[in-house]
Amino acid sequence: MSIIPCTAWVKKGVASTNPTKIQLTPKELNRIIKHKQPELIPPVGNDSDKKHNKVKGQKSEVESSEIDEYNFDKYDDEPGNIHCNIGNIASFEEDGIDPLITKEDDDSEKDDDIIKSNDNLVLIGRVDGGGSILEVFVYNGDEDSFYCHHDILLPSFPLCLEWLEFDPSDSKPSNLCAIGDMTSIIQVWDLDLIDSLEPAYKLGRKPSKKKSHSYIGHRDAVLDLAWNKNYTHILASASADHTVQLWDLENGVPANKFTCFEKEIQTLKWHPNEGHHLLTGCADTVVRVLDCRYETVVKLWDALGEVEKVLWNSFDTNYCLVSTSNGYIQYMDIRKDKSIWDVQAHTEEVIGLSLSSSCPGLLVSAGNDGVIKVWDIINNKEPCSIWEKKTNLGALLCLAPNPDNPFVFAVGGDNKSHNYKIFDLLKIPKVRERFRERKLESNIKDTKTQEKKEEMMDVTEDKNSIIFNLHTINTASKRMERKV
Repeated sequence: MSIIPCTAWVKKGVASTNPTKIQLTPKELNRIIKHKQPELIPPVGNDSDKKHNKVKGQKSEVESSEIDEYNFDKYDDEPGNIHCNIGNIASFEEDGIDPLITKEDDDSEKDDDIIKSNDNLVLIGRVDGGGSILEVFVYNGDEDSFYCHHDILLPSFPLCLEWLEFDPSDSKPSNLCAIGDMTSIIQVWDLDLIDSLEPAYKLGRKPSKKKSHSYIGHRDAVLDLAWNKNYTHILASASADHTVQLWDLENGVPANKFTCFEKEIQTLKWHPNEGHHLLTGCADTVVRVLDCRYETVVKLWDALGEVEKVLWNSFDTNYCLVSTSNGYIQYMDIRKDKSIWDVQAHTEEVIGLSLSSSCPGLLVSAGNDGVIKVWDIINNKEPCSIWEKKTNLGALLCLAPNPDNPFVFAVGGDNKSHNYKIFDLLKIPKVRERFRERKLESNIKDTKTQEKKEEMMDVTEDKNSIIFNLHTINTASKRMERKV
């Protein structure tokens, strides 16, 4: 098995020019190896695997009737750490020198570590055999370069990635990636660190009888994550445990929990301007808009199938898009009770649904049928199909737009030998002819509202209580007055 279940971009100018390489002493490395070794052995045939197959609808790569050429049935009987034999190869003398290394470092490789101001980072969650990895690639469209800068070994099957720049330990913006996986714990990794063996911090906790610990956060797999760019200390998570959690990153604890769902919540997105509104899509076929100030559902629609993706039209936030498990894309007006239009876009689940970062109306969809499509939805009345292609990437499992180039999109699938590709849509004649004259614009129009919200955060004594435990406007006003 080799698949790409999730991917994300990092905008230009964010990553450190010279990422820091972690230098561990022999004692520190041995301590981490002993601590991490149990986690690095992936469970086989557990309940989470079954849930992932159910949620994502993926078929097994190997049928039971096939010949077990490589004796996989007895794979778990092999001695040692089957996920990563780091414990077997790490050996140090008393002076801290690794006897297996006989040559000095090549200084020429240091040049490859430099990240330029016009580089994007591309984050790829990869599952290859029994191992899970977060790969950090460098993409530069001007130089036509795309290469793996470094990677991070993950303890579990990654299901979703979300870039964020809020670090509770640093007042300056950071370069972090939150990962939801088959466990209930959210891991947040620092992308500016190379050879890091542990996340910057974790969200959630499993119960422990020995330590008298109870659950914190989710109780099942984390299926989607959404960082609030208006209130940067807030992260939303959707889970197979039928709940949505709002995390206060400042303190690393849940601030609110929504339990109005009947099945797995598979997708969520914050409103681009109104930072208290959260759009969610559930396997119970219902799309909901949550008002996180009052912990209420302010709007809901019935979708045509299990909801796979939801997406605000950030060029006109009166509208949102929904994709379903039976191949439909629906266009909703939040002021109305029914969809404006719906179209059978794919023959299978529409897992990928993304708008261009700055070209209004440019919509891209990707499905489990292996097809990627480009649409024009500029008139808000009906979609126009511009281009489609059957890729050789297998079933398409993820899709992400470049935040700096409105015509570049990344797609991942489950083809064993070739499962990731970056598409430059301007190289496609039909797409270029349709969109090249269209005026590019920011997909966040209401900048005054955003600036006002950021100012409110600066003068608020308790940001978390203002945003998410706000039951009356009077309570917020009193808190603001005390601060001033």
